Amino acid sequence: MFHGIAYYAGRIKWHYIKINIALPRPVLPGGITGGAAAYFITICTQHRSYYFGDIINGSMRLSHAGVLADVLWYQIPHHAHHIELGAFVVMPNHIHGILILNNADPSVPDPPLSPSQKRFRNPGKNTVSSIIGGYKSAVSRHANRLGIPRAWQSRFHDHHLIPQRRRIPTDQ
Repeated sequence: MFHGIAYYAGRIKWHYIKINIALPRPVLPGGITGGAAAYFITICTQHRSYYFGDIINGSMRLSHAGVLADVLWYQIPHHAHHIELGAFVVMPNHIHGILILNNADPSVPDPPLSPSQKRFRNPGKNTVSSIIGGYKSAVSRHANRLGIPRAWQSRFHDHHLIPQRRRIPTDQ
C-alpha cells in the first residue's frame, strides 16, 4: 500500500511507503541498500500514558521523562555509525523522529566501538531496530536510575522515506 505523503529534508524531497510491521519489508525497485535510507519513526508510551509531559496553553511542556527522551535522541549519532538525525519532536505520549542511515561501503570495516557505544546499542549492528532498541533502553535505564516513571510500548512504527528520484508510482 503506497501513500503520497512527502517530507522535505534540505533539498531532497522524500516520499514514504507505509509498511505493516507484521509483514516482511518489500525490496524496492532499484534497491536502496547501497545509499542513504531515511525512516520516519514513531515510538509510543505504554497504554498511551502521558509520561513525556503535557500540552499547556498550546505548547509542549516536557516532564523529566520527556527531557530524557529529548536529550538522548540527539545522542544517537554518538553511539551508532553512519547515522544522521532529521526532525524530532516529543509529544505527551509518543515521539516522532527521522533517522537517516548512511550505509557506507560494506568492504570498509566500521571503526571500533568505544565502551559507551557498546552500552548504548547492540554491538556490530547498525539497523533501525537495534538503534531504536538502544535508544529505548538508554531512556529506560536513566529514568529508572533517577526514579522517573515511564514505560514504552514493546514495538515502534517506522515509515521508509523514499527520495523523489526513486519514487514508486502510486497507481500500482
